[in-house]
Amino acid sequence: MAGPSLARRHLETFLEMMAAERGAARNTHDAYRRDLEDLAGFLAARGEGLDSASEDGIRAYLARMGAAGMAARTAARRLSAIRQFHQFLFAEGLRPDDPTSRIDSPRLGRPLPKILEAGECDALLAAARLRPVPDGTRLVAIVELLYAGGLRVSELVDLPVNAVARGSTTLVVRGKGDRERVVPLARSAVDAVGAYMAVRPAFLPKGALRATAERWLFPSRGADARLTRRRVGQLLKELALAAGLDPDRLSPHVLRHAFATHLVDGGADLRSVQRMLGHADIATTQIYTHVADERLTRLVQSHHPLARRPGRRKEA
Repeated sequence: MAGPSLARRHLETFLEMMAAERGAARNTHDAYRRDLEDLAGFLAARGEGLDSASEDGIRAYLARMGAAGMAARTAARRLSAIRQFHQFLFAEGLRPDDPTSRIDSPRLGRPLPKILEAGECDALLAAARLRPVPDGTRLVAIVELLYAGGLRVSELVDLPVNAVARGSTTLVVRGKGDRERVVPLARSAVDAVGAYMAVRPAFLPKGALRATAERWLFPSRGADARLTRRRVGQLLKELALAAGLDPDRLSPHVLRHAFATHLVDGGADLRSVQRMLGHADIATTQIYTHVADERLTRLVQSHHPLARRPGRRKEA
């Protein structure tokens, strides 16, 4: 077993590498130090060193965290620090093996996304149509693109003015990783964008910002010369109140979730939904099957006569 001073040097060298080569932020750097020093204290009581830890020693440490009721996400973060440290030692030839290679990360539960019912989305659009022109016309187009196109709010505000060709039923979106995708639009969304284009000049600023604002589908008189993500969120909160909905339940991403969930509810296959959402991994899209399953379970529990009974009498 290496001495404490040597283990300490190995830890410092690892942390220096994380900062210099991987650009670890100060908070990450400090968290890794705390996690690894906590492990070192646990291992010392077992007669093991931080840089010579056994697989059994690390498993015992993880078991102690579980017994203490530590959240799975926190335990996963600690294991990540431990894994990276020992991978570093192995890669640098400072030990002949990696004791974490056969240790699986804790399973993380994934919260189901918030969604709106189809009727609530209809109420939002109805409330937007009651707003005066041109603000209401723009708001209808925004809701249609988020709900009928499943766009991220960052994708919405980044749309160039030529993203929707006249009469086209598709939208070209540049998403995460600078990947382009083509999103089919419902006729209502096409009509909403067409109506908005007729009033779009009302949102163009005057002066030096105008040339910049001309580039965007949703220009603004603000300093950015286009709508910001924050402003879109504010507009939706205001619209929720007008529609009689809880504004805490509404955000641009909630409309994207509603788009995907309602497609899955309607029988759309996951691969198609994945392409429309721009997910790189279909595992990300599969969350919407769980949403649909949960909704069906609630439907049965709320409306089936047997589910509403407090208890069934046992048969003799």
